Amino acid sequence: MKFYSTNNKNHKVDLREAVIQGLAPDNGLYMPEVIPQLPATFLNALPELSFQEIGFEVARAMLGNDLPETQLQKIIDHALAFDAPLVEVEQNVFSLELFHGPTLAFKDFGARFLAGLLGHFAKEQNREITILVATSGDTGSAIANAFLNVPGTRVVVLYPSGKISVAQEMQFTTLGGNITALEVKGTFDDCQRLVKQAFLDAELKQKFFLTSANSINIARLIPQSFYYFRAYAQLKAKTDVVFAVPSGNFGNLTAGLLAQRMGLPITQFVAATNSNDVVPEYLKTKIFQARPSVQTISNAMDVGNPSNFVRMLDLCDHDFDLLSKSIKGYSFSDAETRSAMQQVHQQSGYVTDPHGAVGYLGLKQFLKTNATYEGVFLETAHPAKFAEVVEATLQTKVELPERLLKFMMGEKKSIVITDGFDEFREFLLS
Repeated sequence: MKFYSTNNKNHKVDLREAVIQGLAPDNGLYMPEVIPQLPATFLNALPELSFQEIGFEVARAMLGNDLPETQLQKIIDHALAFDAPLVEVEQNVFSLELFHGPTLAFKDFGARFLAGLLGHFAKEQNREITILVATSGDTGSAIANAFLNVPGTRVVVLYPSGKISVAQEMQFTTLGGNITALEVKGTFDDCQRLVKQAFLDAELKQKFFLTSANSINIARLIPQSFYYFRAYAQLKAKTDVVFAVPSGNFGNLTAGLLAQRMGLPITQFVAATNSNDVVPEYLKTKIFQARPSVQTISNAMDVGNPSNFVRMLDLCDHDFDLLSKSIKGYSFSDAETRSAMQQVHQQSGYVTDPHGAVGYLGLKQFLKTNATYEGVFLETAHPAKFAEVVEATLQTKVELPERLLKFMMGEKKSIVITDGFDEFREFLLS
């Protein structure tokens, strides 16, 4: 499979180059040259297949002969070593729980898949791979833990100071080893900008073997499509299915569109955002207006210029009518998010995290006029990762899983920098 840049379809590279480069030289994002169509026999057999079997077949269709099947199977087995169960919260309303991995967030799937690929490619060369990752919360912890002590790799995590939860921060600032945490005095968008500038810097690219672990990396995006297939396999009726996706950088929703284009019969998507609503606004006005992000209680979605928007356009052939038909967009305030968390808990006893609550709100908004649909909202992180918000909202204690407690007892180690590129550049060169 070849992968082209969203800025120039004539620029094509193989899987290895797409994964290692992360970002194309022209600042575009890589997309598969062909989106394979999965056979009806596979789609009909989904309920009988394990998660690993589903992931392997989807990945093999997408990657073709780019990896030996034995190596691909090994990477899949590691990436999907935990399930993504579907839990019925209300009649025809399901939560897709994506937090059963080591860092209790959906990012674990993509991070472990990427780590497997880069670990494989690192063995083929003699240079250390430097992985740059900007995080608004869960990406940093998932990537850091996936790459911890992976030979031939060095990880630099950039995160906005004071704008992620304590649990999220402790999951990657306490690791040490080949993991370095940079606490940026700015927003997530500033962190993302610094990473992108580094990839465009000729001296840095010459001195270091740079790659990105953000959802701009195609190896992060592909495995995120796996759990849409897994969710569909667990549904009952499988007619008129809508997925409501709490969205920040829009990698998750883009992966859903990819699964749909591969043949998964998803009828509708809902892009549910917090106050950072540039995509819902675009769907209303046809105008994409990036702006500085604002801080909310669903901090992993605090993104004012989502990178994967260009991939969404690409998957819809830059056709606004097709995009707006495929995706409905809604945004919600912190007050509405807290109210939804309380409502779900009172009605069913189910505890959502703030991001899942935004997805639930988007789903319920859509179902008001589409009551016959089976609805799935993505529960992207364990509520314990946002214990401060959840406990204050629900007036109940959230039990911390043991693997999260271990992080909380560690010692935070981070380097504080400004949001200026010169300082970041100097750090890398030193």
